[in-house]
Amino acid sequence: MPGRVAAAASAAGRSVFIVGLEGFADPNVIAAWPHVYFRMGAMRGIFGALREHGCQDLVLIGPVRRPSLLDIRPDADGARMLARIGRAAFAGDDGLLSAVIRVLGEEGFRVLGAHEILHEALGPRGLLSRAAPDATAMADITRGIAVTGALGSVDVGQSCVVSAGVVVAVEAVEGTDAMLARCGALLDGLEMTRPIGVLVKSVKPGQDRRADLPTVGPETIRLAADAGLAGVAYDASGTILAERDACIARANERGLFLLGYDPETTETGS
Repeated sequence: MPGRVAAAASAAGRSVFIVGLEGFADPNVIAAWPHVYFRMGAMRGIFGALREHGCQDLVLIGPVRRPSLLDIRPDADGARMLARIGRAAFAGDDGLLSAVIRVLGEEGFRVLGAHEILHEALGPRGLLSRAAPDATAMADITRGIAVTGALGSVDVGQSCVVSAGVVVAVEAVEGTDAMLARCGALLDGLEMTRPIGVLVKSVKPGQDRRADLPTVGPETIRLAADAGLAGVAYDASGTILAERDACIARANERGLFLLGYDPETTETGS
């Protein structure tokens, strides 16, 4: 996804420069573009590199694990940035990222959402796969939307798994992939016939959509299938569907449904 955003920006006539965070950035992606690496807490170097290359618009994209303060090892500018972020550093991901975006704005940068550059990044509303949800899956989707809405309202997570009305798992700091990896054993414990159950991914209520939008990719589909789920439903108002064609192909290959729902009406277009 970072490479696709960079390519779209370049195609639109923008100059591209990438700051890769050490331990997180994929060298195979960054190598194609002018870039530099910094550790997360080296804000003086990061700000200096961005200004040296004339960067004004920033896109925050790519997975980053929440680090400990010991891992950050902030330099002087990083320490001042942490002080300006304040208590949000110890809040949920959305609260933290909103504070980071605010501080970047105070530093003279404008933060854009990935979907503002890569316009086709958001998954569309409606059914994308050959398989379609049955009545049980539709009820699970409705239940999952309510659960993710409650999780998001307290800035906990963006995903849950519901099977025959039972909330099997909810996402917290471990992320969607780790949540899905443990779902198979949980469904075995409930003695449910496979495939059954739905992964639901939602935008948090009031979420700043310039960072950390929920994302579904081919690996999400694979893990959902391996867990024995019947399908994946995502919030079509703001979910990134990475490698859309590959997602659809994998869903069809594994017999899962892939569905974008309307969060305003909870209609699915099926």
